[in-house]
Amino acid sequence: MPDNMTRLSDFIVRNPDVLTFADLMTAIGEHGKQGATMLQVDIKPDFADTPRNWETMVENAFTWGSR
Repeated sequence: MPDNMTRLSDFIVRNPDVLTFADLMTAIGEHGKQGATMLQVDIKPDFADTPRNWETMVENAFTWGSR
């Protein structure tokens, strides 16, 4: 796996303080800003507040930052 690629599953494991989907959006947005250029969405986040369109939201947060 290239150095600039992040797997969503690895990101969630490395960030145990992320407890909600909203927290994940903030953390993923910051991670994208820090120079990671590729995100592999390999799992569905297992949070109670994960919405139906979660995959698009994760990709947008990674690319454009959390809003």
